[in-house]
Amino acid sequence: MQTVSSSSSRSRDLPFSLADVRKAIPDVCFQPSTARSLAYCAWDFGVVAALYAIAATIDQWWFYPIFWFAQGTMFWALFVVGHDCGHGSFSKYKWLNNLIGHITHTVILVPFHGWRISHRTHHSNTGHVENDESWHPIVESEYKEMGFLVRLIRFYAPLIAYPVYLFQGKRGSHFIPNKGLFKPSEYKDCLTSTTWIVGFLGFLGWLTYSYGFEFFFKFYFVPYLGFVVWLDLVTYLHHTEQDIPWYRGDDWYFLKGALSTIDRDYGFINWIHHDIGTHVAHHVFSNMPHYRLKMATEAIKPLLGDYYRKSDVNVISAFFTSSSTCYTAPDEGSPVYYGLPKQKEQLS
Repeated sequence: MQTVSSSSSRSRDLPFSLADVRKAIPDVCFQPSTARSLAYCAWDFGVVAALYAIAATIDQWWFYPIFWFAQGTMFWALFVVGHDCGHGSFSKYKWLNNLIGHITHTVILVPFHGWRISHRTHHSNTGHVENDESWHPIVESEYKEMGFLVRLIRFYAPLIAYPVYLFQGKRGSHFIPNKGLFKPSEYKDCLTSTTWIVGFLGFLGWLTYSYGFEFFFKFYFVPYLGFVVWLDLVTYLHHTEQDIPWYRGDDWYFLKGALSTIDRDYGFINWIHHDIGTHVAHHVFSNMPHYRLKMATEAIKPLLGDYYRKSDVNVISAFFTSSSTCYTAPDEGSPVYYGLPKQKEQLS
């Protein structure tokens, strides 16, 4: 992809404003229904419980791969409910958002406030080469300096990267208060969520001690890995494709960066994971509950025109294409695009 300078890209600024996009969206899209949000949460936990009951009743190894895929997918659905809580779009009540966010995220070992704060940084800087928090491009100079383990995880095992990111992300650990990720006023929130995680780890430890490692492996560890794969896959595909522009410096501004994402179709999984693939509208206005995103998307598509991106390519094919072609971006210029490094080094 050709890299153009900031000055030339200025002529390609958006022909509409954030206010224009907001006017195109019905007001109802910004109105969360507490009852509806709680119903989605209850449904997800109900399905999780039913899957556990079925797996325990059948208790045959031929069934466990089916159970693992289904339960891992439901863990991912729980994350999406907590995702709404983190954006304040689950309900109008902060205390309820924090409570449900902690419940849904703690059971999948995600520190709610730690994730919420770093995710806020991602939304505030989407499409910015240096400042984005999630699946931003690695520039050529950074790629050359990467160590073996970092390069292994980033480019060759991206679908299991999330736990590593939580422990040591771009700006520090999500579990320990640090100036890179948290403001001093947020330290208490960080420690609160970490306390929830420690408590749940104690519960998992008790289960393992009481019922054995095989029990833990079958009923929690593998479904958890399934959740991690789903989270990494979907997040990666939201922001990784060769024709998605990334900006830097004065060439970046919020709406321009927010549109540097792409909608994906996950087939029958769409309704299970709450249409999280409907992502462009979410990045423009993250305070919309997930069940309003389709309506909002249809409302803004005529206005956005070619600036709206959606891929109907099979998500597995899209992942393998992007993971084999989207390595680095140039150190200079704006906008820039993913491509192969100039001298791709062998992993050794």
